[in-house]
Amino acid sequence: MIKRIGYTVCWLIVLTMIVLFGAASYFYNLAINRSDEAIKLYGTEEAVKAVSALEEEQERLQELTSWTESQDFEEVEIESDDGLTLSAVYLKNDAPIGKTVILAHGYKGNNEQLPEVTRYYYDKGYDILKPDARGHGKSEGDYIGMGWDDRNDMRKWIDYLIEEKNEKAIFLHGFSMGASTVLMTSGEDLPNQVKGIIADSGYTSVEEEMAHQLKHLYNLPSFPLIDITSKVTESKAGYSFDEASALDQVKKKKDDLPLFIIHGDKDELVPSEMAQRLYENAPGMKELWIIPGVGHTQGFLDEGEEYKRRLNGFIEEAMKQ
Repeated sequence: MIKRIGYTVCWLIVLTMIVLFGAASYFYNLAINRSDEAIKLYGTEEAVKAVSALEEEQERLQELTSWTESQDFEEVEIESDDGLTLSAVYLKNDAPIGKTVILAHGYKGNNEQLPEVTRYYYDKGYDILKPDARGHGKSEGDYIGMGWDDRNDMRKWIDYLIEEKNEKAIFLHGFSMGASTVLMTSGEDLPNQVKGIIADSGYTSVEEEMAHQLKHLYNLPSFPLIDITSKVTESKAGYSFDEASALDQVKKKKDDLPLFIIHGDKDELVPSEMAQRLYENAPGMKELWIIPGVGHTQGFLDEGEEYKRRLNGFIEEAMKQ
């Protein structure tokens, strides 16, 4: 009888592990493995509504599209540390002011995104680099780095701008996953040409963001599925969820590297309390703007004038460092 109970328990454990690893593999393929298929995340409804509202403004949208198509974007490439060909577009300003911005797009995005922000920076005289993150757009890669491997890619793009384009004052401005990318980059040994970092709607860590999504999409606790999915990711993509931490990286940021964290207080995709913790753990010059009534990455569209005013003020102060 005892032996039979023992066999039953063992089989239940084996079956449970099979189910968990199957679920973890599914979650990895859904969230991390490269795919052109869009997936629905908790909190994306607000962004869809905002885009729909923008599309109703046909005249403004057409004018923005015409402007984008008229620009002479140069397609450029670099090689990542692990041998991937990474793609970007570079726009040299006709009336340069000696500043450059690297715009980092969000999850499942590409360098065609952020046209409003692109035009704003161009009108201010900036040269602009818009990379496709690994596993996105024209960049190679079988998986999504969620900002972690992308921090090393960002470092390579910075070197490219310095060595090939002779850029001397570089700002990093990221949105959503791109925000976490630039936050993770902030903890690296960056050259003096990097003058400041702007992170709009970034998450603290891949582990916490995945747990947030799992809870709200499937009403499941993070343990043990997130831990097992992290192990699957480590074996297939080479990084674990817990090490992919923007929170840990900002703690290593140099005191003289200015950081501006922006987040909407109605963000359901990435909770705004993450922005508060990122700010509290960052040393040196830093600013935090929690925007009332604004959803995920919608600050530039919903509060454009105030966004630009604060952004300009931050950059002016950063250039004095």
